[in-house]
Amino acid sequence: MHGCCIWLCCGNCRWANWEFHVGFDMRAGTVISLASVHDADADAGGARRRRQVLYRGFVSEIFVPYMDPVEEWYYRTFLDAGEYGLGLWAFPLQPGGDCPANAAYLDGHYSGQDGRPVEARNMICVFERYSGDVAWRHTEAGFPNQLITEVRPDVSLVARMVVSAGNYDYILDWEFKTSGSIKLVVSLTGLLEVKATAYAHADEVAQDAHGTLVAENTIAVYHDHYVTYHLDLDVDGTNNSFVKNIVTAVVRDADADAAADTPRRSYWTVRREVAEREADGQVDLGGGAPADLVFVNPGKKTRMGNEVGYRVVPGGAMAASVLADDDFPQRRAAYCKKQVRVTPYSRSEKWASGLYADQSTGGDGLAAWSERDRAIRGEDIVLWYTVGLHHVPYQEDFPVMPTLSGGLELRPSNFFERNPLLTTMPIGHGRPLVNCSCAGGDSISR
Repeated sequence: MHGCCIWLCCGNCRWANWEFHVGFDMRAGTVISLASVHDADADAGGARRRRQVLYRGFVSEIFVPYMDPVEEWYYRTFLDAGEYGLGLWAFPLQPGGDCPANAAYLDGHYSGQDGRPVEARNMICVFERYSGDVAWRHTEAGFPNQLITEVRPDVSLVARMVVSAGNYDYILDWEFKTSGSIKLVVSLTGLLEVKATAYAHADEVAQDAHGTLVAENTIAVYHDHYVTYHLDLDVDGTNNSFVKNIVTAVVRDADADAAADTPRRSYWTVRREVAEREADGQVDLGGGAPADLVFVNPGKKTRMGNEVGYRVVPGGAMAASVLADDDFPQRRAAYCKKQVRVTPYSRSEKWASGLYADQSTGGDGLAAWSERDRAIRGEDIVLWYTVGLHHVPYQEDFPVMPTLSGGLELRPSNFFERNPLLTTMPIGHGRPLVNCSCAGGDSISR
């Protein structure tokens, strides 16, 4: 499963146990579609060896409201995808800088303002990555005079685009892992939005400056970043449900359990809730009891009888909007109040801020669709996940900001009969593992 094994042709990609298509859209940027994973333990007939995971996924919107309410700043509440276009603001990737030396590149194509086709070179790079991480390991020391250790390296495939939307740069990664996981990571860098001030020292600031003094006479304004993904999951098919496995504490009564055969007085168990309608599929990750959020196919089960599924694992940056509901930028991006929303698939519902974001007043986006409270149990359903960050600037962010990342992971949960990494070969005799995307001349087919 490791080594020079990437096949890439016209956006179609095969690597290790994954197969998917990498596309380009002038509004969304990178579009991943038809992602399926090979299951070596599936039925020998082959019908289930290539199993569906994701029909289509892309960044639906990036909402960036600034927090200075004065006349010169109040309107700076940007919808980067809907108003500007992530694909339009993606520029050619720099080999050896944006992407490693072993990367292959894909071009983008879209219609220009005059209706003629535009070719955008080197918009997306695809590369195999090994950074020294461990996929799994165990040391067994229970045998006399013998120490047994097994280790497997964590090798993944990354599809990357970089969007330079004005002052900010967004590094958008789709990472496919041999464990069956898909990691989505957004890394922020670029330049802070700043304003001039008479202050030259923090001790001089006598009132709310709506930002941080990062240099003499320079304030970097507070702001948010909300990156919303549209993920049309097809977990082993389109008949899916959204399940919340809620961690629930159980406290035992000391008197009633005096005769029990355990000294324990508390533990936790899992309470399973299946979302029936859209209102049940809205989750605030910062409140309530902890829970695993799982997309299952109730019609497909493992040999143990568990419903096959994929769960959503937050990867940091889980902020939700704290703006007032009647504030005009919040009306346009009302969906940012909840990090997780689940809706039934609709061909017309792709853009969280509405089809025409620059003219939207908030009545035609994701939050408005969700108010219909449609059925989502046993349906073709879509996950909308918002990576959120309240950005308080610091001096280290100026004049150019080090990358700051957040994201999520789609992780198999009872999808396989066993750990799919068991088929991963060890690195033998101390041989180093080389990142092989295009080294050797025959590892990439285009």
